Amino acid sequence: MAEDFHRIRRLPPYVFAEVNAAKARARASAEDVVDLGMGNPDSPTPPHIVAKMIEAVQDPRTHRYSMSKGIPGLRRALAGYYDRRFGVRLDPETEVVATLGSKEGLANLAQAISSPGDTILVPNPSYPIHQFGFIIAGASVRSIPYTPDDEMLRALDRAVRHSVPKPTAVIVNFPSNPTALLAPLEFYRELVAFCRRHDLFILSDLAYAELYFGELVPPSVLQVPGAKEVTVEFTSMSKTYNMPGWRMGFAAGNPRLIAALARVKSYLDYGAFTPIQVAAAAALNGPQDCVQEMRNLYRDRRDVLVKGLKAAGWDVPSPEGSMFLWAPIPERFRQLGSVEFSKLLLARAKVAVAPGLGFGEHGDAHVRIALVENNHRIRQALRGIRAFLQGDNAGPAIVPDAMAVDAG
Repeated sequence: MAEDFHRIRRLPPYVFAEVNAAKARARASAEDVVDLGMGNPDSPTPPHIVAKMIEAVQDPRTHRYSMSKGIPGLRRALAGYYDRRFGVRLDPETEVVATLGSKEGLANLAQAISSPGDTILVPNPSYPIHQFGFIIAGASVRSIPYTPDDEMLRALDRAVRHSVPKPTAVIVNFPSNPTALLAPLEFYRELVAFCRRHDLFILSDLAYAELYFGELVPPSVLQVPGAKEVTVEFTSMSKTYNMPGWRMGFAAGNPRLIAALARVKSYLDYGAFTPIQVAAAAALNGPQDCVQEMRNLYRDRRDVLVKGLKAAGWDVPSPEGSMFLWAPIPERFRQLGSVEFSKLLLARAKVAVAPGLGFGEHGDAHVRIALVENNHRIRQALRGIRAFLQGDNAGPAIVPDAMAVDAG
């Protein structure tokens, strides 16, 4: 009876646990830690969205069970967004489902379409649910490169030719968490053509669609003609409208996949609280100035952090999208690996980051730094990092065992 349950045995120890517990202990000791670890937006939800939620919650009729697949007005609002933003037409009845965030949607779709023996192709590194949603469902995962280029396409070809049975689906996530890479539409054209040829589903995580800073505006896979035959795409209100705690997301695309997801969800939940769905529809249909303001905020933080890190002796690429820096560990600390380096940075610089190993073994030479503190706090973090890098800090940090906390 002491043995773990089968699905639990398939989950490795949570990589972020040691850093998160050390962070909690530091705060309990009244240490001022600048937390750039979890991708948890710090800005308030725009007032007009909050006002709509308050208005809706005052109607007693909204206090009853909602609709698992999302209220009709919300599904129409998401279809309207796709039409305006991507030029993609969606049927709100058969091609859209509201989810409790994109994370829940991905996990439930994994339950709906995969079973023991199936193989799913997942970039490494990538956001943990991309891999573990399918592992929990009993499927096997095969790692592929995380870059949106010919290397990924060649890896897909090898996987289709050499995997038995043939893979069921491939995950893509651009702008990427954690690597911050963006994919051009031409890459998606090649991906769709390949997957249609080989009867492979595309599961696209587009949660960071509106977080871009350069000339490349992130496209949707569904913009490619014929993509809907093989694709379902997940989006989220969390980052675009600073609504992470509201847990509001969507799946859109292939009607067969959408129906499978909706059927599983119908057994598991009654949907988000109706006032939240009403407010989400108002966000999608209402003024979008708040989205540009959010984008400007993250661009400004990115510039301050990248410039400050370079001045401190840590050369980190400037991302063109997402809310993260994917930072290569400085050469003299690289032998520590991402977990020990993150613990050292926390202990000596009082800055928390996410170890790259938590996103897959191919992320262990990096740490993820989230743009979730204001510029004053970012400059405080930079002072600590500069002192850390310029001092004799190569020794290991001693941190006791820890408990697991979500990384975001």
